[in-house]
Amino acid sequence: MNNDTAKQILIDIIRTVNQPENSKKLSEAKASAGKEMLLMMQHVFPLVMQLQTEVIKSYGFSGNREGLVQFSQLIRELEREDVEIARLRSQIRAIYLPPIAINTTNDILI
Repeated sequence: MNNDTAKQILIDIIRTVNQPENSKKLSEAKASAGKEMLLMMQHVFPLVMQLQTEVIKSYGFSGNREGLVQFSQLIRELEREDVEIARLRSQIRAIYLPPIAINTTNDILI
């Protein structure tokens, strides 16, 4: 997989997430989770992973956990050298990982 293919897959994942029916499901899951990280990981994270799996299947990855892990590892490698890939991956992660306030003075979570 090259950088251009990686970017296209990430863009397709974002488009899939933003489709009205998927966006509605994610909004409902986020609403039920509130700001609780554990609930986000139980309700929102699986939906995002399911949508990612559906997209990566069309690019030759297996449509299971193994395919998703393989894809994620490739993206992490590529994002080290490509700012756009890192930006797109961050957009996807922001869907299921709420921002965390960090006290930089003491390096502790607030």
